[in-house]
Amino acid sequence: MSLFREAYEHQMKCELDEAIELYKKSLEVFPTAESHTFLGWSYSFQGRWDDAIQECLKAIEVDPTFGNPYNDIGAYLVEQSKLDEAIPWFERALKAPRYENYCFPHFNLGRVYERKRMYAQALEEYRAALAEDAGHTGAWRAIRRLQAMMN
Repeated sequence: MSLFREAYEHQMKCELDEAIELYKKSLEVFPTAESHTFLGWSYSFQGRWDDAIQECLKAIEVDPTFGNPYNDIGAYLVEQSKLDEAIPWFERALKAPRYENYCFPHFNLGRVYERKRMYAQALEEYRAALAEDAGHTGAWRAIRRLQAMMN
């Protein structure tokens, strides 16, 4: 846990090379879904989408109930404009029993549907994100933007 915490601190300071090395050391000591997921997150900050996805797949192998890696894979696919491939990953995140932030896959599905010009579905997902987290400013902005556009 101390290696994981130290890695996370470096990651939050955008010291990604240090974070990556510490996450790897943490995984050598005790592999966890969280360490794989956060290592993937560090890779994503470097634009290393394939490496990020591979770490999330390893996280799912370690603990298939952990929701974060499903959402993260979807988000990395969106960054690569692979919208249709991303949708099932967000849906899997929403079904994951161990996940604290269901607002994120809802919000990300909204982003996908909005980019696909499926505005009613996007609005539905943004509203679902708000139902999970009433303070989600991105969802509030997206809803206002879509409502203004649809009027």
